[in-house]
Amino acid sequence: MSRSRAAVLSGLGSWLPPRVVTNEDLSRRFDTSDEWIRSRTGIAQRHVVDPGVATGDLAHEAGLRALKSAGTDSVDAVVLATTTPDHLSPATAPDVAARLGMGGTAAFDVAAVCSGFVYALATGAGLIASGIADSVLIIGAETFTTIVDPADRSTSSIFGDGAGAVVLRAGEPGEPGAVGPFDLGSDGSLAHLLVIPAGGARQRSSGREPEPGDTYFHMQGSQVYKHAVLRMTESARRVLAAAGLGAGDIDRFVGHQANLRILDSVAERLGIPLDHRVTNIADVGNTAAASIPLALADAAARGELRPGHRVLAGAFGGGLTWGSCLFQWPDITPV
Repeated sequence: MSRSRAAVLSGLGSWLPPRVVTNEDLSRRFDTSDEWIRSRTGIAQRHVVDPGVATGDLAHEAGLRALKSAGTDSVDAVVLATTTPDHLSPATAPDVAARLGMGGTAAFDVAAVCSGFVYALATGAGLIASGIADSVLIIGAETFTTIVDPADRSTSSIFGDGAGAVVLRAGEPGEPGAVGPFDLGSDGSLAHLLVIPAGGARQRSSGREPEPGDTYFHMQGSQVYKHAVLRMTESARRVLAAAGLGAGDIDRFVGHQANLRILDSVAERLGIPLDHRVTNIADVGNTAAASIPLALADAAARGELRPGHRVLAGAFGGGLTWGSCLFQWPDITPV
């Protein structure tokens, strides 16, 4: 990132669909219980879209709120991180931008699954640092429950729907809210650990009809857990080293809300006290690309995240992908 120009957080918004599915609700569908789900994931409930509601609808609501928080009604670019676009083609971001009254604005999707928000944030920061844009709306939005097998107890208990968004503006590297440095990485040789086997060009070009269940998200949980802890920890260490900081300099760790045990393990390995960990997974579950902005909005609204706090954000997702970034929390009010 240019030393003379930085991307600065100036607005924060979030949106959750009103329908809530509790662990007790799931226990009426599966051979499970609230204790079983909580002990393995830390999740008590999740928000779920109603029929006919799509990712673009949630992204629009979160985008509206982030723009209001930033005190503006337009930006130079819209970047939407999602695993669940409204259509395979076209991208969902242009439609969201048009619904926000920004037809003609550059808009595109970023697909990095649960790391999507960090990837999109880095992309927006790059647009600003290069001078291509002076302001960017970054949205993480998911209707992940639409790609979860309704007969699969494990994934049905983990994932939820929601959207969070931030506005970035051009500013100075040293001011509160300036984002960076970043660390991003991937390992495509392990793509099979988190995958929807059917629906893409690979399956379509094979000429074979999809197997039952292959249109849904598949996850090899134990392997994902191991790689998530390792990659998030390593990425966080690299970004701290790039900034010349140590774990003791971090006021809040905002990890992707995948599993409470993963968050605890990463924080412990980094040496970050557990009371410096931001988590809202109990109330919203794993919302994939929406996870980090939703956690930021929740923590800011509760007063847990205050101006001046140095924040470490980190994520891990399908691809495999991972990423981390640093920023000092500015004086903004989430909507």
